[in-house]
Amino acid sequence: MTETTRPTPAEIRTFRAENPKMRERDIAARLDISEAALVAAEVGISAIRIDASVDRFLERIASLGEIMALSRNESAVHEKIGVYENMKFGVQAAIVLGENIDLRIFPKRWVYGFAVTKTDGDQKKLSLQFFDKAGDAVHKVHLRPDSNVDAYHAMVAELRIEDQAQEFIEDRSGYDNGATDGDVSRDELRDRWSRMTDTHEFFGMLKKLKIGRQEAIRTVGDDYAWKLETAAVAEMMHASVREGLPIMCFVANEGTVQIHSGPIHNVQAMGPWINVMDPTFHLHLRMDHIAEAWAVRKPTKDGHVTSLEAYNAKGEMIIQFFGKRKEGLDERPDWRAIVENLTRAGTSVAA
Repeated sequence: MTETTRPTPAEIRTFRAENPKMRERDIAARLDISEAALVAAEVGISAIRIDASVDRFLERIASLGEIMALSRNESAVHEKIGVYENMKFGVQAAIVLGENIDLRIFPKRWVYGFAVTKTDGDQKKLSLQFFDKAGDAVHKVHLRPDSNVDAYHAMVAELRIEDQAQEFIEDRSGYDNGATDGDVSRDELRDRWSRMTDTHEFFGMLKKLKIGRQEAIRTVGDDYAWKLETAAVAEMMHASVREGLPIMCFVANEGTVQIHSGPIHNVQAMGPWINVMDPTFHLHLRMDHIAEAWAVRKPTKDGHVTSLEAYNAKGEMIIQFFGKRKEGLDERPDWRAIVENLTRAGTSVAA
């Protein structure tokens, strides 16, 4: 294998065997392949190709009982332990509204699926892993000690597809975000922004105005959005722990948005990561990937709602937080106070 030649599945397996302690995403990055290509190289050995249909997945996944649902992007890993319940199917979007597992799924982005078995000593770790056409992970399900293993094997047998090839070719066409910023005046943006009555109208407003999310936030004015120090994300998490404040935490990728709603308790920093390590919620966030953090106010029929948003150097949103609230009720004043008192960009932190 040379630096300019794509590694074969056998070469991928050899490199993996020679670097047993290296993380899978790091192996994929080193070999300049997608994570899906890394998994595909194990087909027939420790992986099985399965149908990536969201409908077929949702029809069967509840039978596994308690599992860990994992959705991530390049900078944040969001893990929830629970069961899949209260599922709504849809061509454009599917929804899981369980007590612990809360997902918004975009079925067209789920293109490849694998059932994966990893051996760890005497234990076999079972998972279902789904990827978009570029080979980036959109969602994973890891079995837990109390999961129904028989139901897992039955599900894999039903979803197994005829194509069990080890080769994988990434397709990144259509993923170039390009210039989305249209010729929008600040006055027009502010007018449209001020007339929102629901936070879900925000995406439609951006699309209509042909303006990117980060550009809109930078432009609209500091009565609606103000820039924070990047450390404000950790600052907010620690403040929420101190006050026992229930929050909502959103992590998204091309195919899935995964949401935590509730308090957080155990927040720990480790190297560049800040982590939440609670019984049913784990979050791992790369603080060094945050290029900008913003507090954002959106008008609703219940008064304005405040979010904390973190962006990477490409202008992509890494993670988003809200105070937990019920539809029809005002935003919690304690959440609003926390966000409004976070360290603003350019402000020195008192010793």
